[in-house]
Amino acid sequence: MHFNLEEIIIKIGYLGIWAVVFAESGLFIGFCLPGDSLLFTAGLLSSQGIFNIFTLGFGCFVCAVLGDNVGYATGYRFGRKLFDKEDGWFFKKKHLVKTEKFYGKHGSKAIILARFVPIVRTFAPIIAGIAAMRYRTFIKYNLVGGFIWAIGMTISGYYLGTKIPDPDKYILPIVLVIILVSFLPIIVHFVQAKLEDDLE
Repeated sequence: MHFNLEEIIIKIGYLGIWAVVFAESGLFIGFCLPGDSLLFTAGLLSSQGIFNIFTLGFGCFVCAVLGDNVGYATGYRFGRKLFDKEDGWFFKKKHLVKTEKFYGKHGSKAIILARFVPIVRTFAPIIAGIAAMRYRTFIKYNLVGGFIWAIGMTISGYYLGTKIPDPDKYILPIVLVIILVSFLPIIVHFVQAKLEDDLE
């Protein structure tokens, strides 16, 4: 089966793109969706007149913010009930307490940076809700992170598309680079954690 991201994006159109952005930003099922590459490629296609870059970017921004809000509400409403449970093999209350303290101290930074890390992007708002991060703080940095990510990725694709001839020829290698760069923070964190464990 031939997978062509460009053709898929053209077929699903604005609504499909916005739906993916919404799902990846805060629904449990969204962690496997290609947010970064989707936005960049859609922006690149906008440079060829297939989409309107302003409509595309604004819609992605709105859906990114709304998706994060749904994730936060889900975590706050249902995840907080985990505090009422007894410790088990998988769940330990002390981990929730640590998470709560972490979001109290670094939550604003985490909400913005999580936007640029696949998988983490989906679960960060949910965890923020579980940790009872102040909603006023959450929404403020959610707006900032959503704007930088949604507008930044689409504009980057659009700009590149206006600077190179026949940009559709380079979509696959560009997408592969974006995916690799997106996962670098996870790889770095894993290596650091492994080194720390070895030193202990």
